[in-house]
Amino acid sequence: MSIQPAIVQAYDQPHQFEPLLPGVGLDALALQARPVIEAALRLQGATNEATRGEIRALVRSMNSYYSNRIEGQSTHPLNIERALKADFSDQPNVAKRQRLALAHIRAEMALEAAAPTEAQALHSRTLVMAHQSLYAQLSGPDRLSDEGRSVEPGALRSEDVTVARHQPPAWASVPQFLARTDAVYARDWGLDRLLVVAACAHHRLVWVHPFLDGNGRAVRLQLHAVLHHLSGGLWSANRGLARQRDAYYARLSEADMPRHGDTDGRGNLSEKMLRAWCEFFIDLCHDQVRFMAQALDLPALKERLAGLVLVRSQQGDASTYRPEAILALHHVLAAGPVARGDFVQMTGLAERTGRKVLAKLLEDGLLQSDTPKGAVRIGFPLDSLHLLFPNLYPEAATAVQDA
Repeated sequence: MSIQPAIVQAYDQPHQFEPLLPGVGLDALALQARPVIEAALRLQGATNEATRGEIRALVRSMNSYYSNRIEGQSTHPLNIERALKADFSDQPNVAKRQRLALAHIRAEMALEAAAPTEAQALHSRTLVMAHQSLYAQLSGPDRLSDEGRSVEPGALRSEDVTVARHQPPAWASVPQFLARTDAVYARDWGLDRLLVVAACAHHRLVWVHPFLDGNGRAVRLQLHAVLHHLSGGLWSANRGLARQRDAYYARLSEADMPRHGDTDGRGNLSEKMLRAWCEFFIDLCHDQVRFMAQALDLPALKERLAGLVLVRSQQGDASTYRPEAILALHHVLAAGPVARGDFVQMTGLAERTGRKVLAKLLEDGLLQSDTPKGAVRIGFPLDSLHLLFPNLYPEAATAVQDA
């Protein structure tokens, strides 16, 4: 005889969102995640640290763009780049979204430093910290929700809410639900089970809906912190979630379902649908890791870099985008920073011509330097991404239409 769970009128006891992990199939999910783990660790060894640092900076902007895009409040990548240089639009709505994007980037960096272990990142303190760090950077007007209510940084909600068809727990019981997530999730799981635990924690914390507003952004910030040691900041779950936004929301909603009879685990919620959400999330991460591994394949990336130089030389920059610079750029890409004089020497050009080429590459961002006379490293400016990393961040190549 199949026993259906009783309809819950109000969630106020933590057992009502069990199971927090699949009781059946956990090992199979860990096995599914293993190729993702292996590929992610290989990716961390790609190129040199300086080049990886530039990729991380690019991925941070992508994370901000895509997380806010999921919420329907993204700003153009070029406006994010301008915000990083304290260049804000004179259009109030655009400037507000720029400030939100910048706050997201800074919050990511703060969480990485504050939660250096997986156990710390998985703790609800990190979720509260994510919300606090994001919204505390914004002024009062920038913290207003779509309904005109002020979002209080890091404050758990103090009233009951309904989110679409979902009824989150009663506000007074939110601390109990968070304590239960800490008891189950907040420990070091080892690499094999990390993606499974990260997926489960992501769903259950969205389900709890701890804050009046900003839950999605805060939970995705926490997810970044949980995966940071694995990703090395070189790939973005947010990119995958945004590109499959409808499926993302659908899988989250399905995992809200009550237990489907006595063959569907022993908790109040469906273990089968939680497992399906985990499978979706692991596949999504695998897609992102594979994409970035292909993008950072050095031989292919060197060819695309050469193509970029040749394209720009044919677009009117023939005097500064010289084919002689390709070998020097290849070296910086693969080996890391070099002194300016060494870069000029590697081009084989006359000193004056080589310096002119170097200045142009620095001006355009294909080379980066921390000081006016310091060593140079490779850069990945937005207007080069469609050639260097096709399809990685296609929005960066579109016309700015924020309003």
